[in-house]
Amino acid sequence: METKKRYISLYVENRIGVLAKISGLLAGKSYNLDTLTVGETEDPTVSRMTIGLTIDDVTFEQVKKQLNRCVVVIKVIDFSEIPIHKKELLFIKISSCSEKDKAEIFRIVEAFSLQVIDYDKSHVLVQCVKTERANNDIIALFNKTFVNRIEVVRGGGVAIEGISSQEQ
Repeated sequence: METKKRYISLYVENRIGVLAKISGLLAGKSYNLDTLTVGETEDPTVSRMTIGLTIDDVTFEQVKKQLNRCVVVIKVIDFSEIPIHKKELLFIKISSCSEKDKAEIFRIVEAFSLQVIDYDKSHVLVQCVKTERANNDIIALFNKTFVNRIEVVRGGGVAIEGISSQEQ
């Protein structure tokens, strides 16, 4: 069976142990999570999870059914067939920077609409909020330009249903 990248969103009860319960349910079935992001919603008693998996259609249906049966899950939203807006947070720290390196970093930041959020004499910290694919491209560029001098931290993707039919 062909696997593909899938995203699912869950509204869950915002209480201790819920994240462990959901991730344990998925890990117990040997489903590999690509990303899992969770945060409180506008209602402090509810959190929203965004889960990314690379999975086949049949197994994905099983995952949704198991999550729907979970008592702490309020709602499951399958993002497969609807327009969504999805982004992830990425930090790249570049070390051992010369003045020439800094000029190149600022050129890249300007060209790709990134942000320099911190720096000192020899380090620059760049922030990027883009799609997973765009962030992968940004990492590749920095890795190629500043070989063995970057540190990458990325957060899992968050997604929300689109208002129009445009997906981003």
